[in-house]
Amino acid sequence: MLIDTLQELFTQAIAAAQAKGDLHAFDVPPVEVAHPKQEGHGDYSTNVALIAASAIRQATGDKVNPRQLAQAILDNLPAADLIGAAELAGPGFINIRLSDRWLQSQVLTVLQASAHFGDIAIGQDQRWQVEYVSANPTGPIHYGGARNAALGDGLANVLEAAGYTVQREFYVNDAGNQFGYFIESLYARYAELLGQSVPFPENGYPGEYLIDYARQVIDEYGDKFLHMDKAAALAELREIARKLVVVMLRAELDRIGVQFDNWYSEQTLYDNGLVEQALSHLDARGELVRRDGAVWFQASKYPKNDKDEVVVRSNGIPTYFASDIAYHYDKFLVRKFDRVVNVWGVDHQGHVPRMAAMMQAFGLDPDRLVILMYDLVKLVRDGVEVKLSKRAGNLLTISDVVDEVGADALRFNLLTRSPESVIEFDLDLAVAQTNENPVYYVQYSHARICSILARAVKAGFDVEHDGEHDATLLSLLEHPSELALLRKMLELEEQVLLAVEKLSPHNLPHYAIDLAKTFNAFYRDCRVVDAAAPELSRARLMLSQAARIVLARVLRLMGVSAPESM
Repeated sequence: MLIDTLQELFTQAIAAAQAKGDLHAFDVPPVEVAHPKQEGHGDYSTNVALIAASAIRQATGDKVNPRQLAQAILDNLPAADLIGAAELAGPGFINIRLSDRWLQSQVLTVLQASAHFGDIAIGQDQRWQVEYVSANPTGPIHYGGARNAALGDGLANVLEAAGYTVQREFYVNDAGNQFGYFIESLYARYAELLGQSVPFPENGYPGEYLIDYARQVIDEYGDKFLHMDKAAALAELREIARKLVVVMLRAELDRIGVQFDNWYSEQTLYDNGLVEQALSHLDARGELVRRDGAVWFQASKYPKNDKDEVVVRSNGIPTYFASDIAYHYDKFLVRKFDRVVNVWGVDHQGHVPRMAAMMQAFGLDPDRLVILMYDLVKLVRDGVEVKLSKRAGNLLTISDVVDEVGADALRFNLLTRSPESVIEFDLDLAVAQTNENPVYYVQYSHARICSILARAVKAGFDVEHDGEHDATLLSLLEHPSELALLRKMLELEEQVLLAVEKLSPHNLPHYAIDLAKTFNAFYRDCRVVDAAAPELSRARLMLSQAARIVLARVLRLMGVSAPESM
């Protein structure tokens, strides 16, 4: 990464200054390099001299002028093609301006890296799992679940760009009460369609989609289940219904470009003995106690937990938390993921402390399990919030919203805010073909570049790059708007790193908008295709091609398409 290179140069400068006696002997602190907050202060800035002055004072008691330290560091800074200027500023900051010639050369770097531009190698040999969506298999996914999908899938994309090996997993909650109510609801609709009246369960699912599921069961099995004992019929319907709903969930999530590496059934935790195995593991570690006829996990031993948690009820039935324990026992101690991210709705906030306690009880670092919480999505049409209830039968699904606004608008807009913020999704804006619609603006900018390149080819320009000659042509890119576009393109690595550090890709839409704006400013200020200036035109076409690559990459990291025409 560019920042890594700058950090290494300043680390070398400090070591060289110390070796020459220009600086005191002290342990070199990590060098921080960042973009200055104020324009005109260069491309990057470091406060390493201020940090070093503090380190010297703590080690020796001597007061050292940070400006003198900064100057000593500058005097020993190794020569590097990428640095155009490095200057002392303020109380001891060092501001760095990138070399124009080096910036120009980065066009070829982007073109050669192509779809892998922006990759960073920080996650090598690390196996991560991202578990997301994981809705109860009781019907289509409410549109609010699309935020879970967009967050989880976008995060998995940036983790892969950072070099991690990532597994995407959907946890199918097919062993709990809700799935049981769903099976009873399906049986009631099935019987009703076949002319028999069966009481509808009090906690059932009255949505019309149950009728569609019941018809599919009839199409394949006829009236078979009416000739069976009801308990036996419900038991056989359980696996049939699970498969039916998972097929539907796969199709619905595929509409927004979300696919999983693994669909993990909660029921298999019981069928394969993992619940018993995980609880035995905790019991052997002294983490379980028996009282009142039940088995309790001693969560209160751990921070932020004020009570113990039942894992096996007095009737011998494990609780939902017992499933959670077994599931994470499998993730960490059986499948041995280095880190796991669970994407949960904010309504599950109360469960987070006991998950950390569970990790500590396993003898694992609780930081290896990240619970990424996200808040609600408010759907707005004509300025009025749309409120529909799944349990009341009025179900607005992901597919319903995709039908209205498209998958790209849905995913892009659901990533524009940090996970903990409520999102107000404006359906009217999402379909507007104007620059006020951010996804339209970014995608149109990509399509514009494709159109420019196509017109150039038609006019006889060669838009392919051929190495050494092109490096000479790129030195013609001297206009401030050209250099600004280059600087903005090179930020992609930092954006990937930021998304990994925050474990959320919500910075990417804003970067995509900024990149599109910067390209459009370049296109406004610089004539790209000019028959009277063929070499400059070729250089600008190469720059445009590089901008297209970067814009397409950030869109695809978000799971959004990069159309060539609109």
